[in-house]
Amino acid sequence: MLKAILTRFRQGHRTMKYPDAPQPLPPRFRGLPLLDASRCDDECRACADACPYGAISASGTLSLDMGKCLFCADCVAACPHNAISFSTDAFLASGSRAGLTVIAGERYHPAKGLEGELLRLFGRSLKLREVSAGGCNACEADTNVLSTIGWDLGRFGIQFVASPRHADGLFVTGPVSENMRLALLDTYAAIPEPKLVIVAGACAINGGPFIDHAEVHNGAGDCVPVDLYIPGCPPSPLTILDGLLRLIGRVTE
Repeated sequence: MLKAILTRFRQGHRTMKYPDAPQPLPPRFRGLPLLDASRCDDECRACADACPYGAISASGTLSLDMGKCLFCADCVAACPHNAISFSTDAFLASGSRAGLTVIAGERYHPAKGLEGELLRLFGRSLKLREVSAGGCNACEADTNVLSTIGWDLGRFGIQFVASPRHADGLFVTGPVSENMRLALLDTYAAIPEPKLVIVAGACAINGGPFIDHAEVHNGAGDCVPVDLYIPGCPPSPLTILDGLLRLIGRVTE
């Protein structure tokens, strides 16, 4: 016991300080895509052709749909003009599906917070029930990290609960397989009004690598109304945390 206490003293405070201070990320982290259309050749479609899931549009203005993107960087390797790269900006969540599109020459605007009565109800206490709707457990693992001492999600009043009847919102991961569709709908129905829906990961947003498979529903959007989209494959714990904090008004810039 004494050794454990001494070790804790040596370790010091281990909870990350975000949003009060920046959270450093490794230089190889793939965050917000950076698109430079000035480098593009009008006839070149190498990046769009290299993308396995059609996330890039090179017809007209260069754009990238983070809802489809798996952040694999195949586009970066394929582009002969270095027009595409990935920054270490992890603040990617959006309040709309269309808002996940990054357009060359335009600033990306992350999600805005709740307003009015919803902010009053959920701004200081937000309980979520997670449904893993056929995912690979990568998004689930990065979500679970938020409950560890390093992140301590509960200090913001945000917690995951066991029963949908105790929840304020639904947190969905996975492409929504046919076998999980009814479970998702039943869980949503069991959450009292008013309620929120948050989808995390490319699968829950658009089907991910399983898009258009006969046994999946290309994400949760066609099954339940969505209030917050958190892209990534999987999204970083910081991306998830930042999205949740923006939703409840703790991050506004």
